[in-house]
Amino acid sequence: MSNLKYFTNGFIKENPSLVLVLGTCPTLAVTTAAMNGIGMGAATTFVLVFSNLLIAALKNFIPDKVRIAAFILVIATFVTIVDLVMKAYTPDLYKTLGIFIPLIVVNCIILGRAEAFAQKNAVVPAILDGLGMGIGFTLAITLMGAIREVLGNGTLFDIRLVSQEARTILIFILPPGAFITYGYLIAIMNSYKKKYNI
Repeated sequence: MSNLKYFTNGFIKENPSLVLVLGTCPTLAVTTAAMNGIGMGAATTFVLVFSNLLIAALKNFIPDKVRIAAFILVIATFVTIVDLVMKAYTPDLYKTLGIFIPLIVVNCIILGRAEAFAQKNAVVPAILDGLGMGIGFTLAITLMGAIREVLGNGTLFDIRLVSQEARTILIFILPPGAFITYGYLIAIMNSYKKKYNI
């Protein structure tokens, strides 16, 4: 498989949120606004890229019996970096995303890519896989956040699109709205993949 394929796999064909249905907790919980999707996606992408890099580089030195514990240690290291940087430089976004930043440690996208891809491939493909999966995840949750923000709040990136008096569909910024939006996006993605045989 070419490096371009490794990079683009996460966009549509193996999109972690809409095709593999991984990372569902943050996908449902933080997508009340588009900016939350970008913040969560950027944090996850950083951890994906650097954990894939380190795991691919160290795969021959990690005994098989302790590989999962070693992967979690590597992932937790980069999550701690993201947590501290976001707390220092983007305190409002950090407060909004709350517990879901530390919970990136147990995000099944990251552990899944470490187990299924990074430990079996060289460093460059592992980096490209992490970057592509991270971008695909970011696009999916940002789109979901944008839909929920527009329909539920009448804003996009905090810019008001309708008048203050206009009625919005409140359910879209509540938990049921997350499930409804997520279900429709998965259905649209499956339909698109089937139509174009991707």
